[in-house]
Amino acid sequence: MSRRTLIIVLALCIAVAVFAIGNFVLIRNEDESSTEEPTVETTAVNSPTGAEKTEPQEPTDAGDTTQMTTQTTTNPEATTSAASDATTAKAPEITEKKTGSADEYEYAYAGFNPSVAVINSEKWNLLLVNQDYILPDSYTVKTANIAGGSGQKLDYRVVPYYDKMVAAAAADGISLIPVSGYRSLDRQRSNFERKINYYTGLGHNKAEATRLASKIVLMPGTSEHNAGLAMDFGTNGNYNLDENFAKTEAFKWLSAHAADYGFILRYDSDTTDITKITYEPWHWRYVGVQAAKEIKASGVTLEEYLGMA
Repeated sequence: MSRRTLIIVLALCIAVAVFAIGNFVLIRNEDESSTEEPTVETTAVNSPTGAEKTEPQEPTDAGDTTQMTTQTTTNPEATTSAASDATTAKAPEITEKKTGSADEYEYAYAGFNPSVAVINSEKWNLLLVNQDYILPDSYTVKTANIAGGSGQKLDYRVVPYYDKMVAAAAADGISLIPVSGYRSLDRQRSNFERKINYYTGLGHNKAEATRLASKIVLMPGTSEHNAGLAMDFGTNGNYNLDENFAKTEAFKWLSAHAADYGFILRYDSDTTDITKITYEPWHWRYVGVQAAKEIKASGVTLEEYLGMA
């Protein structure tokens, strides 16, 4: 074989080998690419567009410690529905935690965080409101004018008992003058804020002034006046709502007979550790005849009578 022929044969062999190797590599690459997973876009579970694959979401509310679990679905509507269901199921717990929370209540800065009072329509006369229990936002009072033309009002269910008591006192020669019955929340807030300003004017900081004010004027929504269940009395020569009322014939008469008409002395001189209110001989609260007689006989506060002291 000539040298030229040998070169041609070798060139042909090399060309065949290169072609074979290139074809093998191409086939292998095609096989490998066919086994790779498709790229999936990741979006939040509450995304309006949805996606085939989602990631767990961190809780966005401090009161919610439940994390959503990873869900895989090919139906965007199903993803959106699942997110909606999770939110709906959690909402009541979040609402419950936030209601009355310290960072929401307007006087929380002074350490007050009252719970919402439980309303029992059958035992409305025993409703407990104080520094620890506040009227619900939805609470409404149906009032009526008391007899005598003073313009003072009470819960309409209390008025008949009140009128009978005042008439009985008058028959005994005792003058019971209504000074303050039902008060709106706005008026209560105004009274309370005025007392806060009084104490800040004496040099107390805002929190201290608020705590001092609360011993004399209750916060809006925590006063029995806001529920229309209490009356502050004056009498001949004493309309100032001070402790001197305890020295009057009117106070003596109320102490002896008020329970017969369903009223009690709400804030006595030796109960301030329980009621958290200073002595108020002028403040008389309707609780119903039976309860009033039992409270008077036992010498307990309304908190103790209800087992909530």
